[in-house]
Amino acid sequence: MKAGASVQTVNIADALSQRAKEQPYTPAIFSPSGFDGQARRRYVHWTYSELDGKSDAIAAGLSHYGLHRGARVALMVPPSLDFFALVFGLFKAGVAPVLIDPGIGTKPLKICLAESEPEGFIGIAAAQAARTVLGWARGHSKVNITVGGGWFGPKLADLIELGQRRLDRGDWKVEPTSPAELAAILFTSGSTGIPKGAMYSHGNFAAQVQMIGRAYDIEAGEVDLPTFPPFALFDPALGMTTVLPEMDFRRPASVDPERIREAIEGFGVTNMFGSPALLNTASRWAVDEGVRFSTLRRVISAGAPVPTEVLARTRQMMAPEGKIHTPYGATESLPVASIESREVLEDTGAQTLVGGGVCVGLPVAPAQVRIIEICDEPIASWSDASELAQGEIGEITVASPTVTSGYWGRPHQSELAKITELIDGQACLVHRMGDVGYRDAQGRVWFCGRKSQRVQTSDGPLYTSQIEAVFNRHPDVYRTALVGIGAVGHQHPVLCVELAPGTSPNQRQLFGQLADIAKSTPLTAAIETFIIHPGFPVDIRHNAKIGREALGKWAAKQVSR
Repeated sequence: MKAGASVQTVNIADALSQRAKEQPYTPAIFSPSGFDGQARRRYVHWTYSELDGKSDAIAAGLSHYGLHRGARVALMVPPSLDFFALVFGLFKAGVAPVLIDPGIGTKPLKICLAESEPEGFIGIAAAQAARTVLGWARGHSKVNITVGGGWFGPKLADLIELGQRRLDRGDWKVEPTSPAELAAILFTSGSTGIPKGAMYSHGNFAAQVQMIGRAYDIEAGEVDLPTFPPFALFDPALGMTTVLPEMDFRRPASVDPERIREAIEGFGVTNMFGSPALLNTASRWAVDEGVRFSTLRRVISAGAPVPTEVLARTRQMMAPEGKIHTPYGATESLPVASIESREVLEDTGAQTLVGGGVCVGLPVAPAQVRIIEICDEPIASWSDASELAQGEIGEITVASPTVTSGYWGRPHQSELAKITELIDGQACLVHRMGDVGYRDAQGRVWFCGRKSQRVQTSDGPLYTSQIEAVFNRHPDVYRTALVGIGAVGHQHPVLCVELAPGTSPNQRQLFGQLADIAKSTPLTAAIETFIIHPGFPVDIRHNAKIGREALGKWAAKQVSR
């Protein structure tokens, strides 16, 4: 590097500080906080200036406890004002928060914490108690800070007080992190195994903000209702005010629609993120009650394919000109592609119902999506991958500035998920999505299922999303799940069926009707075994991804009886 040349720095928290300068008194976050004397929901809020100031104090105080740039800190605090101040404070200090869904269970959570080796643990009293009793992060976490009450070491209030003193002395500034520097470790939902810690850089986050803002025409001044709180971390950079709903974020499918209504109507919400399971619950209620939210002009839904009937109902609860975007991606790279509801309802949805897979839309610029021949082994170099032609089903890959570098503490999993490609002499990473699909003549991406969940019969592979959609048309069926029983390469396909709520069809008659559907197309002709399941296991993050691995074990026992 030439003398005097500047080094590029990117800290994703800079966006919050810039917003605080431009509109210091604009509310940044509203959070529910009990009820008033007339049993009405009460909210507390911080302005952009207050959120920026609190996160500054947190960042400045971390060094007092020995947490410096490059450290990792497990963060187990529910969505709240403190949660957002802590995340941005950690970013500003160059300390990487480790975020894990608490609903994964104590054993997997302990494994994830052991892998990430956090030097610090910041959590509410209940999380600190669990850490102490269950040995979470034992041997690694030297600094344990409690949010709220409790007797587990220093309090967040102490940290903020110490940091504020440092700020008053004027001897602190935001760490000048580089684009490639670790910003956070975000664990996957673990829908197909133990969650993996995706390593996010500050550059990854900055690219996500730009891509999301451009793709969905988000404007400063909008009001966002994020029913998956991590999405709210983009709001300050996009100029949106965040309204946290009153709900159990671990169980979005069980949301109380009245709480959603209260937030949308009370704050004039214009943008909402919701998983397909949450939208299913909320839209059923809204249609039954005849509710339409006139301010809601954009809904973003991710986590799993959104059924066409859910899209149609959700449109009925929005402003007529409103749009529903369903971005496709993963924790390791988001967004990858996106499609709007009108295109699904007027075009691609019909192809889904006859086994075409789920269209997830065109790639979101500058993401480059390519389909390669399915392979279950590592692919070190792009020159070793076999790219497929239009219409051929294979593994979906993406090259994008949002592609994370790998998984913390999981070198083999990183090798399986990443391919190195030389572009203009520079090594770039391509992420293997772990999904199968194809590109159509218009360049759109079609999702056919998870690679690990394909059923490998002696006559060839069967892909879950292609097969299931054909049977989901039956009026007594809520959803289906294709699983394979037996040795790989000679698996017997079994269709697990979850009945629609309120239905109790004759089982023999239902199975006969499903068998007739199977015979209607060569794609499904091999499906001859059907089993009714009382309620599919789903992922803990969005309540939308079906746990086909667990269903496969259950189905094997049922068939063997």
